[in-house]
Amino acid sequence: MSTDSRTRIAGYLSRFFPVQDLGDDDIFELGFVSSVFAMQLVSFVEHEFGITVEEDDLELEYFRSIGALDALVTRKLSAPVPH
Repeated sequence: MSTDSRTRIAGYLSRFFPVQDLGDDDIFELGFVSSVFAMQLVSFVEHEFGITVEEDDLELEYFRSIGALDALVTRKLSAPVPH
C-alpha cells in the first residue's frame, strides 16, 4: 500500500468527517457515508489518481475504509493498460 495514496485519501475524507482515529474502520458502518457521498468518493478516486473505476470495481468492500480505498487505487495503478 502506498503511504502517499493513503495520505491523499485520508486528506480528502477529513474534509467531511474526522479520520484521525479511523484506522481501517468501516466508514459506511460508522454512518459517515451516504449513497451520494459514495459517488463523490468514486469521482475523487478517479480524478485524484487518474484511474477509471469500472462497474466491477463498484463493490462496497473496495470503499469501506481508507485501507480498502488505498488497495483499490494501488491495484488499479499497477494493472496493465489495455491496448
